[in-house]
Amino acid sequence: MTQFQIRKDDFSVKRLVETDNTAPLQDGDIKVKINRFAFTANNITYAATGDILGYWQFFPPVGSDTKGWGVIPVWGFAEVIASNQGELEIGERLFGYFPPAEEMTMTPVKVSSQRLIDASPHRAKLPPGYNNYRRVNAEPGYNSDMDNERMLLWPLFITSFCLWDALQDKSWYGAEQVIIISASSKTSIGLAYALHDDATSPTVVGITSNRNIELVNSLGLYDQSISYDALTDIDTTLATVIVDMSGNKAVLTQLYKQLGENMKYCINVGLTHWHETDANDISTDGRSEFFFAPAHIQKRLKDWGPEGFEQKTSSYIMQTVAKTRDWLKLQRVAGLEGLETVYDDVCEGRVAPDAGIIVEL
Repeated sequence: MTQFQIRKDDFSVKRLVETDNTAPLQDGDIKVKINRFAFTANNITYAATGDILGYWQFFPPVGSDTKGWGVIPVWGFAEVIASNQGELEIGERLFGYFPPAEEMTMTPVKVSSQRLIDASPHRAKLPPGYNNYRRVNAEPGYNSDMDNERMLLWPLFITSFCLWDALQDKSWYGAEQVIIISASSKTSIGLAYALHDDATSPTVVGITSNRNIELVNSLGLYDQSISYDALTDIDTTLATVIVDMSGNKAVLTQLYKQLGENMKYCINVGLTHWHETDANDISTDGRSEFFFAPAHIQKRLKDWGPEGFEQKTSSYIMQTVAKTRDWLKLQRVAGLEGLETVYDDVCEGRVAPDAGIIVEL
């Protein structure tokens, strides 16, 4: 069994580790073969916040020399290849959170017709949403043709939905404009779709790099699109809420200074510019918070119930995914060796914003 690992103190350093995975299954366990997964800048955010948000704990590195090494979680599909769990048969397909590896052993509990929870001991205290897996073959209307878009965009657009919902819930923090930093990221685009379709939304400003501004403009979602070297073009007379996907401290500092008291709140989400930030110090002052989507999801599950949450999020995600077909280009790579080849480009932000990497094992 092969697993893709990175250094936790320098996640530009990577390696493939092979190990024997022939140990017999314990009672109640299953073994899955991971078939395919998506890999985006969101996975680099998992690495950048691995210590403070617990992402390193999901999938321990295999092998004998593991000190200082970690495994970045990914979203994808897997197939049961061995089972000591009576309700799950060989051939069952699952969608959820996996390591970038060929195989994984799981301990399913709370198995229903469409879902299960992985209760492996090291995951017991981690956010429940990440331990939940969908039994996709049992889903009403399941269409495997959407698998690639699902694993690529669902994890991003569920965050986009939660951000939109959180902004609405806070009445936009009294803002007259929303500034989205790293406007070309797919999570930003998902949020921009929601804001564009919301008649109550304030003006939306997207900030992006010069190389991505053409794509951002072509989407027609932002009322204003500007580059990082043109921040003075922002209207500083308007009360503003910032949604930051970049973690670029220099950009945030400049915006805080320009906006002054008109900077009402800043929601820190991603770290696409992970080189320019310290994940342990992403707030400039008390008007800022790090947005953790699983916490918001748990809140809305209590407020709306599972069925209500599913209905609201599924409707938004399906409609939004359909809109991306006009510009999204899937880029398939073969195996963990293929991931190793493209990893540096993802890590350094060199992947085109209209590309979506799919790793097929």
